[in-house]
Amino acid sequence: MEAGYFELICDEPPYSVVLTATGPRVPDVLRALRLLTGLSLWRGKELTRRLPATIFGDVPRETADAAVAVLLAAGADAESREGPPRQLAVPRAPSA
Repeated sequence: MEAGYFELICDEPPYSVVLTATGPRVPDVLRALRLLTGLSLWRGKELTRRLPATIFGDVPRETADAAVAVLLAAGADAESREGPPRQLAVPRAPSA
């Protein structure tokens, strides 16, 4: 029996959360980053020095929107971006 992989048309594309600016309340943004990602203060500061920075990639829309809301509430500029459609693995014949 041959296994096949199909992408459903109703599958939503993945989203990315991009931090574009920290704004005037940098400590609050660093706390929000730590809450969302678990990064240390030092790693969060390094991330905010290289903006725009992708915080999350390949997440569902609800997760991306929630993360953007937390970052916006902390005073940062962030957005969720729709990514390219997921690429499914090409089926291979089983090895003998």
